Amino acid sequence: MSKKVAAVVTDLFEDVELTSPQKALTDAGHEVVIIGEEKGKEITGKKGEKVTVEVGIDEANAADYDAVLIPGGFSPDLLRGDEQGRFGEFVKHFVQNEKPSFAICHGPQLLIDTDLLNGRTVTSFLSVRKDLQNAGAKVVDESVVVDNGIVTSRTPDDLEDFNRESLALLQ
Repeated sequence: MSKKVAAVVTDLFEDVELTSPQKALTDAGHEVVIIGEEKGKEITGKKGEKVTVEVGIDEANAADYDAVLIPGGFSPDLLRGDEQGRFGEFVKHFVQNEKPSFAICHGPQLLIDTDLLNGRTVTSFLSVRKDLQNAGAKVVDESVVVDNGIVTSRTPDDLEDFNRESLALLQ
């Protein structure tokens, strides 16, 4: 059965951390919707990939989606800078309701804003690990970690494992 996946992203995302999971998901028959600050705004990845925001965060209803994808790069940190905390609240819905949540590299930074990582096992890019620990998570150095609906990976080198486990959760 086809699932609807919200990809929360803004400028300076790590290109392949969006495009690779997006392709894996759509090839498996799922729909990936780009959620950003403003509908119609073009955003640009660190390496030049251009993507258009399909749904602005103010119009996005997390209940309309089956899963969330959080690519890395500088995007998660920029999304955390939202003064109203809209992106953290959006992602919180998925973690709270045990809906699949996929975060790679710096992506788990946005999971911190859910305040729901206490006791969860995750992985991430090296520079994010201390923040995850401070949020109460158990951090491990593995290519992919699946913990009660949350799939995390460290870097683009882990995309094959990340995509495989993300797809498995949508079965």
